[in-house]
Amino acid sequence: MPVPILKNADARRLFLDRHALADPPAGPAKGPILGELIKRLGFVQLDSINTVARAHDLILFARRPSFRCADLKRLYEKDQALFEHWTHDAAMIPMEFYPHWHLRQARDAQKLKNQWRNWRRDGFESQFEEVLRHVRDHGPVGSSDVGKHEKRGSGGWWDWHPSKTALEYLWRSGALTVTGRNAFQKQYDLTERVIDQTLIDNRPDPQTSINWKCAGALDRLGFATSGEIAAFWATVTPAEAKAWCTEHLAAGDLIELDVESADGSLRRCFARPDVFTSAHSAPEPTNRIRVLSPFDPALRDRARAERLFGFHYRIEVFTPEAKRNYGYYVFPLLQGRRLVGRIDMKAHRDLDKLIVRAVWPEKDIRWSDTRTQKLGAELVRIGRLAGTSRIEFADGWLRP
Repeated sequence: MPVPILKNADARRLFLDRHALADPPAGPAKGPILGELIKRLGFVQLDSINTVARAHDLILFARRPSFRCADLKRLYEKDQALFEHWTHDAAMIPMEFYPHWHLRQARDAQKLKNQWRNWRRDGFESQFEEVLRHVRDHGPVGSSDVGKHEKRGSGGWWDWHPSKTALEYLWRSGALTVTGRNAFQKQYDLTERVIDQTLIDNRPDPQTSINWKCAGALDRLGFATSGEIAAFWATVTPAEAKAWCTEHLAAGDLIELDVESADGSLRRCFARPDVFTSAHSAPEPTNRIRVLSPFDPALRDRARAERLFGFHYRIEVFTPEAKRNYGYYVFPLLQGRRLVGRIDMKAHRDLDKLIVRAVWPEKDIRWSDTRTQKLGAELVRIGRLAGTSRIEFADGWLRP
């Protein structure tokens, strides 16, 4: 029996729908409604770079332009509807998912102890009890509040002082919880003082959490290889995800299909049996231009985004300036089902300006005056998030 094929246009529409980018960019973005959006995405990745807005804020703004940074901070720190931990990177995660992070904490406890013995300065393990005592006695602390007698390094992630490493390890392994951030610096407290005891005591067995994470990843991706399922939360191993797919394929809970890439090639994937119905019923994304964060969940898997959209993207923050193809922190532009270009811009709040250095349309995109108008309208909206009221285009901003 031939394997069914999901055409590229349908695959894009389904994928964007699962990432809340097919919905009209409108509606409220506070409180429980914002929490439901994050639950739909699964998590929101955190990032400190603030050339226009931080990644987590821009991710939510792209879907709900009424969103403001204080809305997420309130949901996280005051309402405690979110907790912070790791997926593929640091992320804000719906609090109701917490029981399934016991598996991640247990795996991090062993993995990081082995890694950090080689990567960090010696002595972090001997600081566990002292750091816990300090937090117990003083309440939420930051890394600058512990290990004050210890030599400070460069401040990079590779050169933490031992007590800073101990704080991070105790957070990643579950004894501490991040309560919020001051100037983007984490504040840590004892987990039992932050997380509801019922969530702490609810400890699913590992296979239950593996099943939950595999199912949740596939449902948010729409279709995926077993490797993509494993990578979504970055907790389940590739072997575990492959075994889950094999088991559920045999049970009839999944089907195999070929997904057409932007270049016409086919990629064998797993999906729910109703995937074609879901793809055909997914709404057509708006023709309005939207600026995406480089860490948007629709782009996090760069290889998948390139296959689906024909859009090659690599962030160049760590690339020497002379070797960059585009710029330090360049934002993809989404219009309809297409990634139509990328933009290099920065909010100069002291000048009350959002300055656009360059826009690069994709090679198959004709950049018209209408697109420039649509981009301008989106930049006005972005300016409200960034805290600027004027837009300035540099000379020669439209690049080949």
